Amino acid sequence: MNSITLETTWLEEAFPHLPIRDVLGKTNAKSLDAHTQEVVLACLAEIDEASPDWTFVASRVYLNWMYKQSRANRQQQNAYVNFHDLIVSLIDKGIYSRKLLTYYSQSDIEELEGSIEPERDHLFTYIGLRTLSDRYLARSKENEIFELPQERFMIIAMTLMAQEKESQRLRLVKEAYWALSHLYMTVATPTLANAGKQHGQLSSCFIDTVDDSLQSIYDSNTDIANLSKNGGGIGVYLGKIRSRGSDIQGFKGVSSGVIPWMKQLNNTAVSVDQLGQRQGAIAVYLDVWHKDIFSFLDSRLNNGDERQRTHDLFTGVSIPDVFMEAVEQREDWYLFDPHEVRQVMGFALEDVYDEHLGDGTFRTYYQQCIEHPELSKECVPAIDIMKRIMIGQLETGTPYMFYRDEVNRMNPNSHAGMIYCSNLCTEITQNQSASSQEQQYVEDGQIITVKDPGDFVVCNLSSINLGRAVPSGHLQRLIKIQVRMLDNVIDQNSIPVLQAQLTNQAYRGVGLGTFGWAHLLALKKIPWESDEAIAYADEIYQAIAFYTIEASSDLAQEKGSYGHFEGSEWQTGAFFIKRTFDQSQSWNWRALQERVQRNGIRNGYLMAVAPNSSTSLIAGSTASIDPIFKRFYSEEKKDFKIPVTAPDLNHHTYGFYPSAYDVDQKASMRQNAARQKYIDQSISFNLYVRNSIQAKELLDLHLEAWKLGLKTTYYTRSTSSQGAVDECESCSS
Repeated sequence: MNSITLETTWLEEAFPHLPIRDVLGKTNAKSLDAHTQEVVLACLAEIDEASPDWTFVASRVYLNWMYKQSRANRQQQNAYVNFHDLIVSLIDKGIYSRKLLTYYSQSDIEELEGSIEPERDHLFTYIGLRTLSDRYLARSKENEIFELPQERFMIIAMTLMAQEKESQRLRLVKEAYWALSHLYMTVATPTLANAGKQHGQLSSCFIDTVDDSLQSIYDSNTDIANLSKNGGGIGVYLGKIRSRGSDIQGFKGVSSGVIPWMKQLNNTAVSVDQLGQRQGAIAVYLDVWHKDIFSFLDSRLNNGDERQRTHDLFTGVSIPDVFMEAVEQREDWYLFDPHEVRQVMGFALEDVYDEHLGDGTFRTYYQQCIEHPELSKECVPAIDIMKRIMIGQLETGTPYMFYRDEVNRMNPNSHAGMIYCSNLCTEITQNQSASSQEQQYVEDGQIITVKDPGDFVVCNLSSINLGRAVPSGHLQRLIKIQVRMLDNVIDQNSIPVLQAQLTNQAYRGVGLGTFGWAHLLALKKIPWESDEAIAYADEIYQAIAFYTIEASSDLAQEKGSYGHFEGSEWQTGAFFIKRTFDQSQSWNWRALQERVQRNGIRNGYLMAVAPNSSTSLIAGSTASIDPIFKRFYSEEKKDFKIPVTAPDLNHHTYGFYPSAYDVDQKASMRQNAARQKYIDQSISFNLYVRNSIQAKELLDLHLEAWKLGLKTTYYTRSTSSQGAVDECESCSS
């Protein structure tokens, strides 16, 4: 068994206030292998959960073991030497891509090796280092450790800057490495895992729109399978599919509705299991006016007819303002078949939205459908649907809520399309449309298929570590390189679905987000339930938005704007006018608006806040914009358990880390409304409720979210369904 002799001297020097020898004496161990180091960690954890330097002690122990393994496998005396040899070796082993040597000469690689800072490995907590090592570092096919953490960061930087101009390429690589190695930011899980390697794509999220035809349904399933096998999280809009009992080619009452097609997607999620690591992750969305809405809402429940259940899919409901008004006023709600609406009314109800709060096209068309005598409809109390939504949320955590009118009102690219739903984690809102097969013919013995490609949404994610980047004072410098890295993902990526590749190039959508909000508030000693926290959210996200838009506009001046810029709200200035940004001296939004209108903007979509649970662990901070569950807990993995504390937990920050289930959810919503003002897409925003919550209280939370202008809400996490919800690994960034 591989082991290392534990030298106490360097540990005592690094952590003079911790009783290292006493702890090691408790373990009765002279040496520790990779699987028993948790003994040291557990003993150290008992010292004081509010003085958590023990996690860095354990990290150093594990780091030394990693260094020893890497040195042995690479046959060298020291760690972090011969970077060029590592690249050549892992190319020969079929791990790294040969493109690395296409863009970088040996002298380039040697210069970059000189920029690697091994001491930045000391920034990792134990859980962060274990997560990075076990899941993301490049290993041989025999699972031997070769690549070390700083080399992974450098490989990511090299990959994302490979196609930059040669005159500035190495400078940009070093700048990207600076951002990554200081843990000021993280890239999305697919980028973290796959950058520089032979296999795997770099994007996180995809959204498909399924048309109401057999061809579209089966083509979509194939596309989803191909994306899922490469680790993508998928959102699927099903609202165009005809309901149960609808007609097919004039035959009345023969359609089986959306549930059978959901069963098909459920099987795809289970069988296409992302390289054997975990099953596929798919969320399906349906409009609240669709006749199949009740069976859709019941599809994840644990009771009832199993033939109507799809336990492995996640669900989301597309909700217009007029429905929430009907719920609040206890009015009736009408359900329609989208196919029949198209046939009888001559328009698609799902293709319109209310352009203004309380007034718009959707409610006009909806009323016309109610009043049309030849259109079949079902009338139910709106509150009954809302009750079914809430029952599902308390039992399974879903459905997610997608407020379609607000999303489309604030869509900077409404001139070019429509947004029907969000993704698996509810932070992506970009234009969608269904692809269609136009024709198929034989030519020279080959079958040629011609498709009319729709907008198949792709999003590329990266997140700012607020707990580290904001106190450092490097926010502007960080965002400038981070936006360039995100934009370069688009050109470096290889997506197996061609219409997704085309959409990615046309909109160049990215999702710059954040994590560590709870960490930052604790460091600043700002109470969660305070007006100060709301004001601080406004301040921080205003800065992030300003620097992000500025960076993308600078890129447009250098490389050109995205394809749909002309006529967009970026080009007309409506993006800035709608949001009534503060025109203070600190933030000259008017000057930025003029700059964007003059120079263009590189990315049609810019900001989105993902859940980023696993990568926030790597970076030693808290997930997304959520409060923490507990100050001290154990992270359970398949073969071990790791104690974890809230970041920078000490006797000064302890009281500023409230539990998610103890905070006022409306206070969290008000914070989220403050940041949503600046974010052009959406935010993975969870509701945390006790299982004893009354239906009226949960309803009140949903009404409040809608009234505050939130675009989406993610899981409703109740204390009874904590084990029922899973995070999307792809959206971790």
